[in-house]
This record gives sequence, structure tokens and C-alpha cells, in this order.
Amino acid sequence: MPADIEGYREYVASRLIPLRRTAYLLCGDWHTADDLVSMALVRLLRHWRRVSAMDNPDAYARRVLLRVWLDERRRPWRREAAWAEVPDGAVRSATDGAADRLTILALLAELPARRRAVLVLRYFCDLSVEETARELGCTTGTVKSQAARAIEALRGRLVGVPATHEGVHADG
Repeated sequence: MPADIEGYREYVASRLIPLRRTAYLLCGDWHTADDLVSMALVRLLRHWRRVSAMDNPDAYARRVLLRVWLDERRRPWRREAAWAEVPDGAVRSATDGAADRLTILALLAELPARRRAVLVLRYFCDLSVEETARELGCTTGTVKSQAARAIEALRGRLVGVPATHEGVHADG
């Protein structure tokens, strides 16, 4: 058990919501996001003495969360989905951005794990190319190419999606 349990509790209280949001963006499901955050926080607690001495414990927590998510995706039962009925399509409304968010989340879910992780770390967590490369354990060139390919894939898929606001065009 770590000596600074109060420090851990304070850290978790201040970072729980951002970690949960990041997990949701990675997996696309709030229940799974909660599970991922729980597993990541257990791993974080296990190494809290070392983590609390780090300059940037948030980077370590994000890396642990990312690794937990990637580990979960590799599990065989995660590859299959059983549905009793076909789910209804998303309801689009021109009055709020919820439909846009649902569309983006659905498109993110279609991306390969590494490309999705690059987009979440770069544009949601607002990490630099170098920080993202460090989190993923790859080169900056890989981050740039994966981000470019992911954005191009999202643009390609958005061509068929009608714009919900006037003045929004599919080409940019």
C-alpha cells in the first residue's frame, strides 16, 4: 500500500472526470469507460509512490489508461457483439450538436485503435506530436502519418453525412 494514500485520493478526485472522458473517447461506451478508468486507477495506485514523484503524473495516468484500453480491445470476447434486435439509427437534430457528436463518435469507433488513440491524445488531450509519440511509444513521424490518415478517413466518411448547419461544407 502506498504511503501517500491521501495524495492519491486528491489526485483521483481532481482527475477522475478528465480520465473518464478520455476513456469514453477511446472506447465509445460510458460503462466500458468506467471499467477502464477503474482498472487504470488500480494500476496507478499500485505504483503511486513512484508516480507521485514524477513531473507529470497525468501523462503516466493517460499512458496507463491507453494501455488498459488496448489490452481490453485484444481480449477475444471484445471482438464479438450480440444483438437481439438491430439498434435504431441516431436521431439527427439541427438544433443541437448532439447529433454531430454522435456522428463523430461513431466514425471514431470505425478507426483502427492506433489512429483513434492518436486523434484522442492529439486533439482531445491537446498533447503535442512529441508527447503523443512518447505516450504511444512510437516516432513523431508515425504520429503525424497516423493523424493524417485518420483525419483523411474521417473526411472520406463524412462526405456522405449531410451537414446539420448552414454554411458547413463536407470539403472543409
